[in-house]
Parts: sequence; C-alpha cells; structure tokens
Amino acid sequence: MDLMKYPPKILLAFGETISGNDEINKWLLNNGFPELAALSHAIRGSDEAFAWLMNSGYPELAALDSAIDDDQKAYNWLKVNKFLFLIVFAEACHGKPDAMNWFMKHDLHVLLGITQRIRSFRENQTFDYHKLHF
Repeated sequence: MDLMKYPPKILLAFGETISGNDEINKWLLNNGFPELAALSHAIRGSDEAFAWLMNSGYPELAALDSAIDDDQKAYNWLKVNKFLFLIVFAEACHGKPDAMNWFMKHDLHVLLGITQRIRSFRENQTFDYHKLHF
C-alpha cells in the first residue's frame, strides 16, 4: 500500500478525517476508499477499524497505525516487508526532522500535512484512567 498513489484531493479528505470529520470519513468509506476511512478510525483509537484493516488485506496500514503508536514490532514488520515509506510516514508523525525533511525534499507537502495532523491529534489526547475498561 502506497499512500502516494492516492490523488491529492483524496489525501486532503483523509487528512480532514484525522481531525474528526465524520462526514468526510463516511464519504471515503462509501466512495471506494474504505481502507483510508478505517485507517483514520484506527489512528483515532478504534480497535474495530484496526481489526478490519488486518482482516481486509491491509495489514501494512494496521502496522502503520501501530508504528504511529510507537510499537517496535510494527516498525520491524514494516521494515521486513519493505514498507519503508510507511516507516518514514510514522516517523514524521513523531516529528522526527529527517522524516519531515524527506517529505519536503520530495515535494510531498500534502502527506507531510497529514503527518502533522496525526501528531497534533495524538499530542492533544488526554488519558483518563476512569475510562479504562476492565
């Protein structure tokens, strides 16, 4: 799976879903991009969306979600399976300068913007131990 294969408009729409735009997420789901809709939901914490990615032929996007969550096994899986772009994407989501510079050098500003939306979303999450499910 190569995120660069998507038209810029679709990537911009995907970026909006990271910020919680459910209307655009539904549009992606119903217009041939269910994997992007699921990835957005997985990034936002949906275990169901993560499972859908795993069971629907998109394990690399599930691994990307886990790599964004700093899962070293996911990073290793992406590396072994040669999804190097997704590693750079995850690293850019963490604000690593080399990864961010790689996106700028390759004129991939839309994708860089998405990584920054993901980073902003993750940094603004609060953890409430009262909501833990046991």
